[in-house]
Amino acid sequence: MKNYSVVLFDLDGTLSDPKIGITKSVQHALQKAGVMVNDLDELEPFIGPPLQVSFQEIYGFNDAQITQAISDYRERFTERGMFENKLYEDIPALLAHLKQQGYILTIATSKPTVFAEQIVKYFQLESYFDLVVGSHLDGSRSAKGEIIAEVLQQFDCYPKEQFIMIGDRKYDLIGARENQIDAIGVTYGFGSLEELKNEEPTYIVDHVNDLLKHL
Repeated sequence: MKNYSVVLFDLDGTLSDPKIGITKSVQHALQKAGVMVNDLDELEPFIGPPLQVSFQEIYGFNDAQITQAISDYRERFTERGMFENKLYEDIPALLAHLKQQGYILTIATSKPTVFAEQIVKYFQLESYFDLVVGSHLDGSRSAKGEIIAEVLQQFDCYPKEQFIMIGDRKYDLIGARENQIDAIGVTYGFGSLEELKNEEPTYIVDHVNDLLKHL
């Protein structure tokens, strides 16, 4: 068993289920662009990656369309979407236990930092997290590898062997690998088991409570 000190959590799909808020906000943005999507399940791939990546890869939007779509998305997300969200069962108990054991807990998300901080506050989790790192509103620092690198820089007194990233999508695991730290893929979020296995994380777990076995 490795001796970890700093635990990085992805937000969407790892700490909370944001499906309704994100997919309805994407639906709103697509509708404004003339694209009608009635089934919210079709929009689940937007949960996890940076928005600009998803709008380009899934719908082929150009730069101008992406900028407008993100603006329209945030119009609904800031008003309602970020609160159409629920914590996964046992997450508060897990965070409380880890904090009591002396771990440094951080959030590493592709969501803009300002939104991530509001969601943490909404769920009353501020006391558990030492740092929240996300992307910038202008779209920069949106790659998970860049976000993880920022966390490592903030806690550079610890060797990389003491960091571990926890996430539900391949982007979390790729970002961890780019920074040479361990990673746990969780199957209860929005990434498939196949997606996670393909990135060969240090561990894969199926339930929140299983995380303690590796920490």
